[in-house]
Amino acid sequence: QVQLVESGGGAVQAGGSLRLSCAASGSIFSINVMGWYRQAPGKQRELVATITSGGRTNYADSVKGRFTISRDNAKNTVYLQMNSLDPEDTAVYYCAAYRRGSALVNYWGQGTQVTVSS
Repeated sequence: QVQLVESGGGAVQAGGSLRLSCAASGSIFSINVMGWYRQAPGKQRELVATITSGGRTNYADSVKGRFTISRDNAKNTVYLQMNSLDPEDTAVYYCAAYRRGSALVNYWGQGTQVTVSS
């Protein structure tokens, strides 16, 4: 019912910045929480940040103070501003959406590669 389209990934030097965007379409009325996950080669997919429709946020400890999640409900778009990037941030980043009342991810984006070189 929901489609998530991501953009903004790329390759940057350590200390640089990127902003990821995720545009949602379809039955967006069913979505409450949105977020970003990432997965590096050989590692499990991990939660990066979440944001509710009311703007409450949650961050993984590894990105606190460097990443900012935000959303524009009028545009049905969620963003991830990534500053002070480190090679450890290299991963495929996935947009995610949760239906109201769900504790599990219901919809995934296609993923966008972020590569940070030292």
